[in-house]
Amino acid sequence: MSATDITGLIHPTIAVALIFPLLGIVAYFAWQTRQRRLQAKATGKSKIPPTVGPEHLRIGRWFSNAVVLLTLIGLAHPIFTKMASNDVWSQEPTRAWFVVLLFGLTIASLVLLNRAKPKLWRGVFATLTGMGLVILGCQPEVFRRGFEWYVSHYYYGMTAALLMVFSLAMFPDIYQDRSNRWRTVHIVLNSIAFLLFLGQGFTGTRDLLEIPLSWQQPYIEQLYINNCQTQDCVVQPVPAESETAEP
Repeated sequence: MSATDITGLIHPTIAVALIFPLLGIVAYFAWQTRQRRLQAKATGKSKIPPTVGPEHLRIGRWFSNAVVLLTLIGLAHPIFTKMASNDVWSQEPTRAWFVVLLFGLTIASLVLLNRAKPKLWRGVFATLTGMGLVILGCQPEVFRRGFEWYVSHYYYGMTAALLMVFSLAMFPDIYQDRSNRWRTVHIVLNSIAFLLFLGQGFTGTRDLLEIPLSWQQPYIEQLYINNCQTQDCVVQPVPAESETAEP
């Protein structure tokens, strides 16, 4: 495996080792928190300890931040590896440095979102974080699977990440709203996010099966060019320029 192949495994490794375990923990505490609230409302007491609420909030914030950072890692790998291989740094230096700056600004906005207290600033930094994610995702180096958007790892992941950004901006309002309107919005949106994360497990595994190793890439490209999925064929990798150049 080349360095490109190894760095390509960072995103799925973090997802398996950190994100999905945290997802289970957050979902468990969310369920316990809701059950405790319903039991207390019905009988005036509950056997579920009161610590489940603060734990859900604390781990939920970890999880939301981790999802956004994982999304940035997932975007960074194809963007920078393809920029390097396509010589974008010399051909489009303005766009290349803009992308680098945008990564930094998105991370800074996420940090400030976690620290902001007033509703206005939470909205501003949440918007900036979301804009950064979307603009980075629109770079030509990112494979979005637009022809099958309904089973796209990119679209599932981007939607889930934006929902996590919204959750980070919204959670203080949940505790201040006596009408429980924001709590209802939180439950609905994060139930959708939970389903998207399950879809991420499927689409991510599928994409890992489809992405070839670096040395396999030229052969795989020829398979698609020659339409080998519908007919028998023998393929050879595209010769490098140094091999085709005359001495």
